[in-house]
Amino acid sequence: MTNTTPVSQHSAQIETTPTEKVALGWTHTARFLTTASELVHLQANELPEIAFVGRSNAGKSTAINTLAQQKRLAFASKTPGRTQHINLFELGPKDAADAWFADLPGYGYAAVARSAKLRWQKVMADYLEVRRSLSGVVLMVDSRLGMTDLDKQLLEFVTPRVSTGEIKLLVLLTKSDKLNRKDADAALFGTRAFLAENASAESDITVMLFSALKKQGVGKAAQILHAWVHPLPKTSAAEIADGAGQADGAA
Repeated sequence: MTNTTPVSQHSAQIETTPTEKVALGWTHTARFLTTASELVHLQANELPEIAFVGRSNAGKSTAINTLAQQKRLAFASKTPGRTQHINLFELGPKDAADAWFADLPGYGYAAVARSAKLRWQKVMADYLEVRRSLSGVVLMVDSRLGMTDLDKQLLEFVTPRVSTGEIKLLVLLTKSDKLNRKDADAALFGTRAFLAENASAESDITVMLFSALKKQGVGKAAQILHAWVHPLPKTSAAEIADGAGQADGAA
């Protein structure tokens, strides 16, 4: 049996392996750095940058806060879709940060004006297509809905860079606690099959079930992000995610 160590969380404890504990210790260091409403206002960065994207109400802010074990690191607007800034967080020692997290605005909320939607579509497209320091993308997808047309549209912006291996992709199927075993397996299989259609030999794409409420996949997701910045020899993100599936019986 694998030894696990509980990591303190604001609402519960996350049972972790030693490697996951190290990763969660690292994500816990996340701290607000700056915010920008336009891509040109983002400062240049030589550190690996990991972007979090997803539809409004897909659980993006909750996932970031859960991974960081902080209550209000990422703020969710009271009106979904109204947050229109890119928020940056730095990780690692305060005097020697080693990575940035970028929290991009949620997309797809119907009440947002069309002009605002189009403007943010352009900002996000430019960010995903040209941001030089971007090394990984975490896409939050509501497991109950699967990949929507808007999720697929967003992926089109970053797919060329994922195909070359320049950018890694982690898809978190959020709110998985709302699904039974059969539906969870179907969501996982369907998302993997869709992403495989545009994958190449160089692509680094991982899909896993995630529940902030039940803490499913939290330790493994943190381990994957940590490994993106601090590579583990002979360990791929897919192997880490498969380990999560074996542990919780969901994959």
